Amino acid sequence: MKEILKIIIITISLTNFALSQTSIFKPIPREIKVNEEKANLGKLLFFDPILSQDRTVSCFSCHDIYTKCGTDHKPVSTGIFGRKGTANALTVYNAVFNFRQFWNGRAKDLKEQILFVFKSPAEMGISEEELVRRISNHKLYSKLFKKIYPDRPISAELVADAIAEFEKTLITPDSKFDLFLKGKVKLSKEEQKGFELFKSYGCVSCHNGINLGGNSFQKLGAVIPYPWKPTNPDRYQITKNPDDKNVYRVPSLRNVDCTYPYFHDGSVKSLYDAVKLMGKHNLGMEIPDKDIKLIIKFLKSLRGKTPDTN
Repeated sequence: MKEILKIIIITISLTNFALSQTSIFKPIPREIKVNEEKANLGKLLFFDPILSQDRTVSCFSCHDIYTKCGTDHKPVSTGIFGRKGTANALTVYNAVFNFRQFWNGRAKDLKEQILFVFKSPAEMGISEEELVRRISNHKLYSKLFKKIYPDRPISAELVADAIAEFEKTLITPDSKFDLFLKGKVKLSKEEQKGFELFKSYGCVSCHNGINLGGNSFQKLGAVIPYPWKPTNPDRYQITKNPDDKNVYRVPSLRNVDCTYPYFHDGSVKSLYDAVKLMGKHNLGMEIPDKDIKLIIKFLKSLRGKTPDTN
């Protein structure tokens, strides 16, 4: 009981702090600085299954940037040889703004995240030696790497560096909420009411910053425990500290109406259910149906402009 009260007090304190800060939310910039040559090479690699052991999986396989908002709309993704993963694929949109990568934050940046994917037996499962051999024997890739990285031999790190540079371009600016933050538009009455509820219920305690998430680790089931499985991609996998069971990097809410299914295992199909369950397990309350619908109206204002990758 003391622990629950402590969590509630912290949540209330964080919410009050958040409500007092005009900078708690930030619009996504319309562009960020990238190396165009590296990004163009990274784009080619992003779509190429040559990077996977059985040549069937590319980055695009799990991160469809054309029709699925940088996800695959599956509970868990399928890797080489048809192997199923244990985690829902997080969107690659705006991932550059996350403070860590993966649900458990084991990668410090996009480049490190890609290197993990290369090695994972449930994803691409390719050795660095084989990866280097394939890229070196590829006429176009070997030429481009020599031009862009003239003083460095081809390596998995350089391949990841190029892909990460391309992924930096996958940002979604100019959502209605961003334009609202800039003072260029007003939210509708329902969106504004949903925004006020989003703040007053305490969602803002974890979902804030430029990505409305992606900038902290938090426990799923902070008030009412959420079922735990040994396969969960949580912080416990990293720390082996029992307190880190069901602790995850907070997912971004950018484009959230398009990044279903939800939660670490993709077990929640609808945004309505996701909001309802978060209210129950992390706020300890049953959010009324009408309030959930208004919050979703606000969340839909977070859909940004699809990045131009043609």
